[in-house]
Amino acid sequence: MSSSVTKLCVLISGNGSNLQAIIDEIEAERLPAKIVGVISNRPNAFGLERAKNAGIPAICLDHTRYEDRVDYDAALQGAIEELQPDVIVLAGFMRILTPEFVNAFTGKLLNIHPSLLPKYKGLNTHQRAIDNGDKEHGVSVHFVTPELDGGPVIIQSRVPVFEGDSAVELAERVQEQERRLYPLVLSWFSAGRLTMRNNRAILDEQELPESGYASE
Repeated sequence: MSSSVTKLCVLISGNGSNLQAIIDEIEAERLPAKIVGVISNRPNAFGLERAKNAGIPAICLDHTRYEDRVDYDAALQGAIEELQPDVIVLAGFMRILTPEFVNAFTGKLLNIHPSLLPKYKGLNTHQRAIDNGDKEHGVSVHFVTPELDGGPVIIQSRVPVFEGDSAVELAERVQEQERRLYPLVLSWFSAGRLTMRNNRAILDEQELPESGYASE
């Protein structure tokens, strides 16, 4: 870390509930970090309003204004580099990132994904869990690598799937865990306890298992 306060850049595409959880933890002085910028690929993302309300620079890089994914990611990389963050936090950023972008920030990209990885990479995870008759579902925080939702898992949290659950009900249960997990992982990163090495998540110099910390 360049200083005792870790600089975060948060990427969003929508509501920004995880962004808000991080803002709340910082304001409560439970997370020694500063959000130096929030970037959205969608101009109508409510998370941009959350950033503005917290006095955080809110930047829109509308993906529809770029010719292709490579051009967009080059612009996104430039915007992030101007902010000089210690870590880039993907919080509902609904874009598949190019390998070039990911490799530029190796070990500094974190994502939260609504499934117990490696199950259900990609979209519609809650409905897929219900359709498959799963008894439990959950959320994973992981480092980002060029493989979609395939980077090393840092931590997972499990929730039950009840008979008759809708995807919306299950999503709400998962999102409650998301808002707890992300600030915890960021506190580990801020304290210098968490790194990625040889494509593995390392916490307190111990290599975490494939399912992450404290998982059953």
